[in-house]
Amino acid sequence: MKSLCALTWLLFVGLCCCTGCDRSTVVANTSATGATPNGTASQIRESSFDDLKFEMELTDKFHRKMLGSKVEELFNRSIRIRGFMYPTLKRRGLTGFVLVRDNQECCFGPGAALFDCIRVDMHENSTTEFSIRPITVTGNLKFEEFTDLDGTTRAIYLLEEGEVE
Repeated sequence: MKSLCALTWLLFVGLCCCTGCDRSTVVANTSATGATPNGTASQIRESSFDDLKFEMELTDKFHRKMLGSKVEELFNRSIRIRGFMYPTLKRRGLTGFVLVRDNQECCFGPGAALFDCIRVDMHENSTTEFSIRPITVTGNLKFEEFTDLDGTTRAIYLLEEGEVE
């Protein structure tokens, strides 16, 4: 069962991060055309992973009612959040990736807390490059539950129209 969960997590990361094989090290750099999708700076809420945290044990099955009103208030709003990119196979031209709280190995893979990762879909005309350094991402936060083959919830946050600053 653990190997099935690990395989599903790898599938999740692969789907979110657009697979590839370029192994060169680069820093985050966003290239975009067109207008900024997230509006003016005054409309963007500065957030942290602490703002997304809620009461849940790692062994609990997720139910949306676990989210508090403070978390629910963030949905469908533009936020700016800082974190690390989950390692990807592709290094350039990423149209999506997983943003995690920190780069500690304990937070990667199956068993990480649901509130410690955000799937990021880049703005339609934007791409970014993999970075080992902390990055800041701006986008519209959505609730979107991602479950694996056995029904275990692996992610609940989606940042749409993402832009790496």
